[in-house]
Amino acid sequence: MTAANGRTGTGRTAIGRTGSGRTDAGTDTEGQPVPGDTLAAVVRQWQAVHPDLDTGPMEIIGRINRCAALLQQAEDAPLRHAGLTRPEFDLLGALRRTGLELTPGELARETFSSGAAVTKRLKRLTERGLVERRGDTRDRRVAHVRLTDAGRDLVDGILPEQLSYETTVLSGLASGGQRELASLLSELLVQLEGRLGAPRV
Repeated sequence: MTAANGRTGTGRTAIGRTGSGRTDAGTDTEGQPVPGDTLAAVVRQWQAVHPDLDTGPMEIIGRINRCAALLQQAEDAPLRHAGLTRPEFDLLGALRRTGLELTPGELARETFSSGAAVTKRLKRLTERGLVERRGDTRDRRVAHVRLTDAGRDLVDGILPEQLSYETTVLSGLASGGQRELASLLSELLVQLEGRLGAPRV
């Protein structure tokens, strides 16, 4: 069991649903709903099993993982409508925002991906006519990737819609809270990148 997916050690979800469709974090010993998010229920369960352990890290990392999982399901709706995955859009976005031709290796670094994953994604994007390759005049083993006109138009068309969608997702947080959250996440990311390096997916 991990806190990331919000499941208990038995494999059952810790989320309970009320008759109104509202989701509660769990129930107390009398079966009454207890307010809080999914991780609140998970933490309470672990505290009951291991009251001597500090669950503070789980309360942060578990929530980050849970938010990431939910956002991946929800925020990419405009991309799905365009027939793109988030990693594919990240490749197109890297080419668009840098305005450069990039090698597959450079794209891997820009998108925090493995070389094999980039190769697979580029193949699909090339087949769709969104990117094209040209060989290096000095080294035939090196390829340079650039957006086609269709690829550039697709990115420029999707980005405003995607940002609008993400704005809606975050609308429940006040602007000050959003800035504070962005600052804290940036601080954590800098520390993790320095300590762990960029993950490759």
